[in-house]
Amino acid sequence: MEFGVFLNGYIPGPGAHDPEWEHTQLMREMAYGIHADQHHWKYLWFGEHHALTEYSHLSAPEVMMGYVAARTSYIHLGTAINSLSPRKEHPVRYAERAAMLDHVTNRRFEWGTGRGAGSHEVASFNIMDTNSTKAEWDEVVAEIPRMWEQVDYTHSGSFTVPTPHNILPKPYAPGHPPIWVACGNPPTFAKAGALGIGAIAFNFEPIYALRGRIEAYKEAIAQCTEPLGQYVNDNVMMTNGVICLEDRDRARQIALDRLNGYLVTMVNLYHDTMPKSPDAITWPAAPVRLRDIAGSDPDAFLDQLIAGGYMMVGNPEEVSEQLTAYATVGCDQLVFGIPQDLYPDELMEMIELFGDQVIPEHDPDRTHSTDRYRATAVPKYPAFSRPLPEIEWPTVLPTTAVDQRWP
Repeated sequence: MEFGVFLNGYIPGPGAHDPEWEHTQLMREMAYGIHADQHHWKYLWFGEHHALTEYSHLSAPEVMMGYVAARTSYIHLGTAINSLSPRKEHPVRYAERAAMLDHVTNRRFEWGTGRGAGSHEVASFNIMDTNSTKAEWDEVVAEIPRMWEQVDYTHSGSFTVPTPHNILPKPYAPGHPPIWVACGNPPTFAKAGALGIGAIAFNFEPIYALRGRIEAYKEAIAQCTEPLGQYVNDNVMMTNGVICLEDRDRARQIALDRLNGYLVTMVNLYHDTMPKSPDAITWPAAPVRLRDIAGSDPDAFLDQLIAGGYMMVGNPEEVSEQLTAYATVGCDQLVFGIPQDLYPDELMEMIELFGDQVIPEHDPDRTHSTDRYRATAVPKYPAFSRPLPEIEWPTVLPTTAVDQRWP
């Protein structure tokens, strides 16, 4: 099982309206990712949201990725997720940015996609019907691999490229960035598997509830003979929470006294196209601390939550034992959101401790699984979709040019 960190630009409370604090928090999130690169973490996922005050101010993840890419060398950087409606942005831009990031990161970019999860967010782009985004995703995600390969790309549909164009740059071949899609219900998991792309599970429930969906994915991907891209990315990524500190009593005390579900109230508010969390508390209704609902035996209550797979809490040895449950349900990659109830020094400690003491026990292989899959890439499309015209190719080039003329 591989491991990653999830950044989302979460800036709760009055600080969301203070540009200085907003800047500080965004810079801190990038620092967490850079720190993770030095401590065995394989993946760094960046949310993309628009006009979601407090919940996420990370509207341009590709900009943040460029900053982080220049300061890291190992960790892969992925979009989680890049919503693909042509009404939001012309799909050529998705292909261009993904390919450019593939170069800037030296093949460390992972392209996570989806429809988007809230009506308020997509309304920023004058999209008032969220049901229509499903068909748009189906169309756009199938066209991007063609843009990455063909020199004379054209398309006519919900978006158009009416005359042949060479969409540039091309990905840093061989292969192209691994393709992923955000999944919620069982049919989406099965669809991702049938397309041969990775599944991103943003779960707000016990891990065991995902077993059937993961099995549907694995069954479908085992039968995939025509992947969407140049290779099959057989991967289920799952998100969850962890508090891993050297002092296990301190970790448990933080979980009971600081964790209060405020972030989840924002999820319930904004993500109105997906089911609410079990408590259904929606902002501005006040969340509750774990200790306030734990009853007479808070430690036993916390142990129940850990056993149910809602979170992992403890010292590195304990957390390492708790991780075994995730492997049993078929999770390939486990990604942790930055717990915003921890202070920056505690977060740095956790990233380092988990990375150095837990990850090697569960993922001793330093090669990313997506790199292994990418190494099997086979081009799907001819460079030209139509016969070439009878022309004379240039014979005079600048002295600094590499002579790679078309034959």
